[in-house]
Amino acid sequence: MANVAVIGAQWGDEGKGKVVDWLASRAEIVVRFQGGHNAGHTLVVGDQTYKLSLLPSGVVRGKLGIIGNGVVLDPEALLSEIDRVTAQGLKVGPENLRIAENVPLILPLHPALDKAREAARGQDKIGTTGRGIGPAYEDKVGRRSIRLCDLAEPETLSAKLDELLLHHNALFRGLRAPEFAKAELLDALLALAPRLLPFAEPVWERLDEARRTGKRVLFEGAQAVMLDVDHGTYPYVTSSNTVAGNAAAGAGIGPDAIGFVLGIAKAYATRVGSGPFPSELFDETGRLLGERGREFGTVTGRPRRCGWFDACMVRQAVKVGGVQGLVLTKLDVLDGLPELKICTGYRIHGEVVKRLPAALRAQAAAEPIFETMAGWSGSTRGARSYAELPAEAVKYVRRIEELVEAPIVLLSTSPERDDTIMMRDPFAG
Repeated sequence: MANVAVIGAQWGDEGKGKVVDWLASRAEIVVRFQGGHNAGHTLVVGDQTYKLSLLPSGVVRGKLGIIGNGVVLDPEALLSEIDRVTAQGLKVGPENLRIAENVPLILPLHPALDKAREAARGQDKIGTTGRGIGPAYEDKVGRRSIRLCDLAEPETLSAKLDELLLHHNALFRGLRAPEFAKAELLDALLALAPRLLPFAEPVWERLDEARRTGKRVLFEGAQAVMLDVDHGTYPYVTSSNTVAGNAAAGAGIGPDAIGFVLGIAKAYATRVGSGPFPSELFDETGRLLGERGREFGTVTGRPRRCGWFDACMVRQAVKVGGVQGLVLTKLDVLDGLPELKICTGYRIHGEVVKRLPAALRAQAAAEPIFETMAGWSGSTRGARSYAELPAEAVKYVRRIEELVEAPIVLLSTSPERDDTIMMRDPFAG
């Protein structure tokens, strides 16, 4: 049996939580390999709804969860999330959650810098969550990060804070924002150390053992390909690589161990925050999609922008993300619409193109080229086989397969875990 990597194929919020939860029941280890608590997965299990931002989704199913070194970890956010799910009846401790000892930490100065920069940008703001993800990744690349392992060495921690504050307080002065004091940060981190260090280990060793013993591993991505810092709609992107290739670097394994790459896409499109969205709808249909799909950010609560399915963009995500099969979610949201549209390309300054360009002004100028299809009058909600779907719904799914040049291997027809049609088992490779 193969391992599986799950990534978003649009701008995030595609319903990865349900899919990962569904797959986690058959995996033995679930690994988060990038991102931070700026992304959220909502899992509906029976009468319980779990909203996870840092915890790997597998903990809901009693699986071993691993937070890899590619994540930036806010200690307070993690401990708060553990307390929240514990109150819901889950047990989370070092026996079922391990954290890479070299994971970079998000400190209070990171969200402060994030918010100060966004305020300084004014109308040109990127639309970050303000949770310090970007500044924390900057420190990682700048070799200034406080890492989890540093909490075990107070003298190292103290010296690294000096260097970190030398950099950050200069930025705060330039932004006319309050500076941070070393003593307060040092005391807070040393107080957190006894709660965090029991989770720490060289997780690459555990993953190497899992590989040698044939255990099934599920790699859980956050955000999506079109938010990738290299391949997305830059600069309106996240601060990490969201493509499947980063599962290797972000977890500490070889790329040949990633296994089957599963991309997640909604049957329409949504986006949170700023940035280009060629197929966005500003009419009653867009509002209807938002209401039916309950389109509000899991982490931010912000309403998501809604639009028609953009096959051109998803095809691009398939190619650069290494996607071998797609999951199409929220098909039921389209029930009853008289007609549907699929974006098949863009017109940019009079030229027809089949990809979203890298240049910012060209992205903003992209006008969608739509193909119109008939809607369906029947219901797809809760369907668990193709035989239960209206004929026009099947045609819509098949047309998406053709346009994105990837097979749809799973089809989700409601938020419920078992309302899923499987055409191919991703763990079969």
